[in-house]
Amino acid sequence: MHIKKTKLHIGLRTVKTATAVVIAMVIVNAYGATTSRLIFAMLGAMVAMEPTFKGSVKSCLTQIIGVLFGASAGVLLLLLPIHPLVAAGIGIVLVITLYNLLRIRFSPTLPCLILATICTTPDIQPLTYALGRIWDTAIGLSVGMLINTLIFPYDNSQKICSAAESLEREVLVFLEDMFDGDDILPNTEKMARTIDDMARQLSIFSDQWLLLRLKRNRNKLKDFQISAGKARQLVAQMEVLCRMEQPGRLSDENRKRLKECGANILDQRTVDEIQELDIITNYHVEQILTLRQELLDVLRM
Repeated sequence: MHIKKTKLHIGLRTVKTATAVVIAMVIVNAYGATTSRLIFAMLGAMVAMEPTFKGSVKSCLTQIIGVLFGASAGVLLLLLPIHPLVAAGIGIVLVITLYNLLRIRFSPTLPCLILATICTTPDIQPLTYALGRIWDTAIGLSVGMLINTLIFPYDNSQKICSAAESLEREVLVFLEDMFDGDDILPNTEKMARTIDDMARQLSIFSDQWLLLRLKRNRNKLKDFQISAGKARQLVAQMEVLCRMEQPGRLSDENRKRLKECGANILDQRTVDEIQELDIITNYHVEQILTLRQELLDVLRM
C-alpha cells in the first residue's frame, strides 16, 4: 500500500502566534502568574492573530466584550438568591443566546468560563477576579496585535497577482476552445471561480489598514482594484460568446492578434460575406483581447 508523504510546513503566522503567546505569558508571569492568568493571556494572544489588521482589531474587541460581559453577568448573578449552579446555568444560557442573537462568530466559551468560575467558587472575590481576567486578556491581545501588525504583516499581494495571471492564461484557453471548429462551446465557471478568489484576496489586502498607510501600497491596492474590474469585464464578454449557439467567423485582424498571443485557433473558416453574427463575435473577441492586454499592463506596473 502506497502511503502519501505529507511535507511538514510551519507557516509564519504559526511562529508569530507562538512568539506572542510566550511573550504574553512572560509579562503576566512578572506580576505573579497563576494557571488561570497564563491561560487568559495565551488565549488573548492567539485570538489577535488574524490574517489582516482589521480582522485582528475585530477579534480583540470581540474578546474584550466577551470577557467584560462574562465577568459582569457573573457578578450580577451572584446577587440573586439562587443556588450558584443554577446561576451559572442561567448565565451560560444568556451568554450563548446573546452571541447567537448578535451573530458573533467567536466561541462564547471564554465568557461562559469566567461566569461559571465566578458563580461556583465560594472564596473568590468576584470583582477582583473579573478585573484580573480582563487585564490578563488585554495583555495577551495587545502583544498579539503588536506582533501581528508590526512583524512581517500578512501580505497576499502575490496571490492576487497569481489569480490575475491565471485568468489571463485561461482567456487564451477559452478562445482556443471557442474557435476549435466543433459545436461544443466552453463555459466560464472556472474563470468565475478565479475572479471570486481574486476578489476575496483583494478584500483581505484592503483590510490591511496599517500597510495601506504607505503610498506604495495604496497605489498597489488601486492597481489591484483596476485588475479586478478588468477581470469581471473579461468574464462578462466571454459569457456573451457562450450564449451563442455557434460563434461567427473570426476577422483577419482578430485571428492575427490571437496568433500573436500564442493561441492555436483550429477554426479556419474565412470571412467572404460579412454577416451579423460575424460582427457580434468579432466585437466581443476584440473586447476580450483588449481587456486581456490591459490586465497584463496593470500587472506589469
